[in-house]
Amino acid sequence: MKLFDVYPINPINIVKGVGSLVYDDKGTEYLDLYGGHAVISIGHTNPHYVKRLEDQLHQIGFYSNSIEIPLQKQLAEKLGHVSGKEDYQLFLCNSGAEANENALKLASFYNGKKKVIAFRGSFHGRTSLAVAVTDNPKIVAPINETDNVIFLPWCDEAVLEQAFTENEISSVIIEGIQGVGGIQVAKESFLQKIRSLCDANNAVFIADSVQCGYGRTGKFFSHAFAGVDADIYTIAKGMGNGFPVGGIIISPKIQPAYGMLGTTFGGNHLACAAGLAVLEVMTEDNLMQNAAEVGGYLISELKKFEQVKEVRGRGLMIGIELPAELAHDKKELLFTHHIFTGEAKPYVIRLLPALNLTKAHADRFLEAFSSILNKSLEPSPLERI
Repeated sequence: MKLFDVYPINPINIVKGVGSLVYDDKGTEYLDLYGGHAVISIGHTNPHYVKRLEDQLHQIGFYSNSIEIPLQKQLAEKLGHVSGKEDYQLFLCNSGAEANENALKLASFYNGKKKVIAFRGSFHGRTSLAVAVTDNPKIVAPINETDNVIFLPWCDEAVLEQAFTENEISSVIIEGIQGVGGIQVAKESFLQKIRSLCDANNAVFIADSVQCGYGRTGKFFSHAFAGVDADIYTIAKGMGNGFPVGGIIISPKIQPAYGMLGTTFGGNHLACAAGLAVLEVMTEDNLMQNAAEVGGYLISELKKFEQVKEVRGRGLMIGIELPAELAHDKKELLFTHHIFTGEAKPYVIRLLPALNLTKAHADRFLEAFSSILNKSLEPSPLERI
């Protein structure tokens, strides 16, 4: 048997990680500014995280949700405190796509409606409902197609208001900052408009915080910059620092019922241990403040490069839009300077590092990026003649 070939893969075998540094099987050191796609939130092999998981493995790794799991209650309590949503409820699952699936389903249970508003440039996952509200026809199979999703332009308040003349709007799902869409920051007034329209029409505001949440922007939820509370927040990625865990944080106005939602692996003992370790390190080391400070420094410095078309983002969720002639920069960062970054098509470099990224590591990236840009300004041999 061989692997199903669906990923374009760089010829690099990473075998070790410490903090924001990773090492391949040849001993080459890389600076990780990608975090395995915004997943590594407190650094690779964080000692407290490793010990939390190791200690739990020596007790019990898994049992189903048919019994009491005190770690789940501990995680809910800690998450409520750190996120500021202490009166909300937590349902644990395994991934961001699963979180969005459950959020959309729960919204429909709540108000009995079935239409969903999503936005151009969105990415919410690859499973059935999640991919249906994702704006990428290439990954939507015919079986996923549905007339229940209404795609609207990004941050167009007039069109949004018009869409609510449709009486069947169950929910609006929106990333506070679009990740795959190129680090597009939602306007605060637009998020406020969603809140008011949902209130007026008994619709559910779903804040997809899978990538833009969990402290990455300097606030726990990026939607908080608009001063609004969503009805459901979806979380995953940085929640487990690499351990598969996701969840939905649910407003007290939405009441649970037995059988409404369910999961086999969600909220297992190891997942909860990982989740608790992440929150403990985040609070102990003030990582949201660090994300705001180091991220603000990076954004400020990146805006000084004349060749860069635009710098977008908040905290340590940063998009660097390049002209077409600099499309090679991401590969050069990886293979020449040994720095992992992400991308968004066609020409956006995405920075999604651990929240404890140091200023020294930020400077290492800025120096490498500067050398690439400066090299692009050098005249060709023919121009020198």
